[in-house]
Amino acid sequence: MSKVISIFSTKGGVGKTFVASNLATSLFRDERKRVLLMDFDLQGVGDLSRMLNLGPQKAMVDLISAIKKGKAEAEKQVFITHTAFGFDFLPAVLKPQQTAAISSEYIAEIFKLYSTNYDYVVIDAGKSFNDVFMQALNQSNLILLLVTPDILSVYQTKWVVDTLQSMHFPLAMLKVMINRSESVSSISPEELQVNLTSEIVAALPSEGKTVGLSINRRVPVVVDVPKSGIAQAIKKFAHKLVIEERLFISHRDIGLMEAGEEQLEKPDAFWKEFGASAAGQAEDVMAETDQVLLIKRRIHNRLIDEMNIKRLDVKIFSDAVKKQELRKKAEVIVSNLLTDEAGSFISSMEVRNKFIKEIVDEALGLGALEDLLSDPSITDIMVNNKDEVYIERHGKIEATSKKFISNDQVKTIIERIIAPTGRRIDESVPMVDSRLADGSRVNAIIPPLALTGPTLTIRKFRKEKFKIEELIGMGSISQAMADFIKACVVARKNVIVSGGTGSGKTTVLNILSAFIPNNERIITIEDAAELKLSQEHWIRLESRPPNIEGKGMISIRELFRNSLRMRPDRIIIGECRGAETLDMLQAMNTGHDGSMTTVHANSTQDVLVRLDSMILMSGVELPIRAIREMIASALHIIVHTARLSDGTRKIIQISELSGMKDEVHIGLKDVFNFRQTGVDNQNKVLGNYVATGYIPPFVQELKIKGIALSDDVFKTA
Repeated sequence: MSKVISIFSTKGGVGKTFVASNLATSLFRDERKRVLLMDFDLQGVGDLSRMLNLGPQKAMVDLISAIKKGKAEAEKQVFITHTAFGFDFLPAVLKPQQTAAISSEYIAEIFKLYSTNYDYVVIDAGKSFNDVFMQALNQSNLILLLVTPDILSVYQTKWVVDTLQSMHFPLAMLKVMINRSESVSSISPEELQVNLTSEIVAALPSEGKTVGLSINRRVPVVVDVPKSGIAQAIKKFAHKLVIEERLFISHRDIGLMEAGEEQLEKPDAFWKEFGASAAGQAEDVMAETDQVLLIKRRIHNRLIDEMNIKRLDVKIFSDAVKKQELRKKAEVIVSNLLTDEAGSFISSMEVRNKFIKEIVDEALGLGALEDLLSDPSITDIMVNNKDEVYIERHGKIEATSKKFISNDQVKTIIERIIAPTGRRIDESVPMVDSRLADGSRVNAIIPPLALTGPTLTIRKFRKEKFKIEELIGMGSISQAMADFIKACVVARKNVIVSGGTGSGKTTVLNILSAFIPNNERIITIEDAAELKLSQEHWIRLESRPPNIEGKGMISIRELFRNSLRMRPDRIIIGECRGAETLDMLQAMNTGHDGSMTTVHANSTQDVLVRLDSMILMSGVELPIRAIREMIASALHIIVHTARLSDGTRKIIQISELSGMKDEVHIGLKDVFNFRQTGVDNQNKVLGNYVATGYIPPFVQELKIKGIALSDDVFKTA
C-alpha cells in the first residue's frame, strides 16, 4: 500500500507546489521509489503542470467518468502523465471550469485504484478547505503543513492545526516543514516550535535565486542544482521519510464500526453482502468487536485521567457553554489518543466521528443514551445494567446493541443526570426519581437493591407539545370526546386522568391544560417537573427529597398546602399517590374548581378505590361514607387512558361522577367509550369510539355560561 503525503497551507506563496514537485522527484531519483504526484489545488489550476513543463491530456475528472462506467481498473494508466523526472502525475482538473465536476464521493476510490502501484503518493493539497480536499486528507498518512517564518504564516498554521484537530485528525499526523528558514528577520525554528504544537520535521534554507531559476527553467531544483543547500535539504527529508516509519500513521478499517450496529447484530448478512464466508467472518467481527471495546475502554480511562473528569464540578454539566468547551477539548484529546492506542488512523470520517463521539459521550455526556435520547421515535429507555439496554418504540419493547464500558459508568451517568436537580444516589439512598433538562422523567435504582447492576429508566417527552388535533389524527381520541373534555376544562370542572404505567396520562394532562384560559394563574406541583404548559402565568413547584442527613424534605402535600396561599386559579398536581389526595379534594370542595391531577388505576371504577386508599394514608380517621361523599362532591370527570395490545395509547373511557347512589356507593356514568372489535392480520387493534347517549346534567350549565358544546357529541352511532 502506498504512503500518502499531503502538503498544505492556507497561506499562498509559501512554496507548496515547489516542495511537492521536488519531494516527488527526490523520492523517485534518490530513493528509487515509485511515486505518484497528485494536484488537488483547485484554485491554482495548472500551476504544477506548468512548473514541470507538462501537458497532461487526462485528469481525475475524466477518471471519475470511467469509475461510473466501471472501466477505471482497466483504463487507469490512461489517466497518468509520465514526467521527464521519473515520477507519474495526475491532476484533479485541466481547466477551472471542470472543478464543479469533481465529486468528493469518488476520491477514496481513486486512491484505492492506485494504492498498490506506488510506494508514495505526494499531494499538492492547495490552500482551501473543501469536500474534495477533506477526502484527500482522509486518505493521507502524513499531513505536511508548510510554514514560512513570519507571524502571519505561523498564525494561519496554528489555525489549521486547531481546525484539523477539531475534525479529529490526530496531532501525530500533522507535521510542520519550514520554508525559507534562514531568511532575514525570520522567526527562529526554536521560536516556531514553541508556538506550534505540531512537530517540525524539516527546514528548507532561503535560496531565492536558485529556486527562481529552477522554476523558470521548469526543472525541479533537486535536478537543476542538486548540490545547492535547498536541494540537499529536500533530499535529506525524502530520505528521512523512507527510513523513519514513525512519521506516517497507518490506516485501519474498523469493521465493527463500518458495518454499523444493525449489521453487527446480524453479522452473517453483513459478510454475505461482501461474498465472504459468513460463519468464519462473523467470528472475525466479534473478535474485532472485543478489540474495539478494549481500545475504547483504554482511551476512556486515559481521557478521565488526563482531564481529571472525576474532580470536575458537576455544575459544569449544567452550563451549556462550559460543557461545549469541555467537549471540544475532550474530542481533540480522544482523536490523539485514538491514534496512539490503535496505532493507526481511521480514514472514514463518519466512522472516526462516531468512534470519538461515543467515547466523549461516555466521559462527559450520557454515553450510549445520547443517540437514544435524540431519536424521536423512542418513548422509553431502559438500562438494566452495562450490557442490557432496551427501548420502547411505537409501543413495543426491543433490545438495542448499545453497551456501557462498565456498571460504574452507568452509575456515573445516573449521578450526572440527577446532580442538577439537587438529588443524590448512594448506598444510603439507593433509588431516586429525577428528570432531564427537557422534562423527561428519570428513575434510577442501584445495588444493593438492584441485583443485576445500576438500573435506569427514562420516560422521554417530545420537545414539541402534543395538540389535541394530533391525538385525533392518531386515533387516540374522537372529535366528540375532544370537544367534550375541552368544554369541561373551560367550565372549570375538576378532572382526574387515570391509567396504567406508560398509558399516556401525563401527555393527556398536558393537553387538557392547554384549554385553560391564558388569563388564569396556574400552579403545578410535581415530584419531578415534567408538565409543559403554554400559558404565561404559570408557577412550577417541585418537591424536594431529604438531604444526606435525612433533613430538608419538602413533600407534595406541603407544597399543595402552600399553593393555596398563592392565590391560584387552577392547581395541577402531576400525580396523586399519597396523603396529598385529601388536601386536594378538600380544596376542590372549597372553591378551587378546575383543578386536575393523574392517578394510577386500571379503570374509572378503580380510581374511586384508589382515592379511598390514598385518603386513608393521610392518617385522618374518617368514616368511609364521609370519604365517598367528599370524592363525589369534589370530582366531576375521570378521563381514563390505556396502552393497548398493539402498543397504541388511547383514551378509552370518559366518565362523570354523578353523586352518591346510596349511602356508600358513588354513581359513575360513562359518557364515551372505546369499543374494541378485534385485531387485523398485523395484530393492530380495531375498534371505534362511541357515545353512550348519557348527557351529564352540567351540560346545561355550560350553555348558560356561553361555552359552546353541541348535543350532537352525545348521540350514539
